[in-house]
Amino acid sequence: MFQISDPERARAFYEGPLGLERGLHAPHGTWTEYDLPGGGCLALFCHPDKNAARPGGGNIAFEVDDLDRWLARMAEVGQTARGGVIKGPHCRMGNFVDPDGNGVILHQLDRR
Repeated sequence: MFQISDPERARAFYEGPLGLERGLHAPHGTWTEYDLPGGGCLALFCHPDKNAARPGGGNIAFEVDDLDRWLARMAEVGQTARGGVIKGPHCRMGNFVDPDGNGVILHQLDRR
């Protein structure tokens, strides 16, 4: 679960360039769920008491088949990988942040 501060802004990020489809959700945007490809769920929570809210700080990684295509898709909406593309011994990845500072990693494994 990621805590967010602005449900509409968060939805634009997750449903826009990431292409997630909204599932179960509560009125006024306090709770939104996205079923993830391959199983699992990402939940977004907007605390109704703005003084109690502490958004940001979480991280999620999505495995992708074509990192370059995803990087281009993110660039179309003004998102660039923080620190550029990271190349590891078995993968390449790009690190992004959502509008509330939660980390979103797009990760492509080397298929050797």
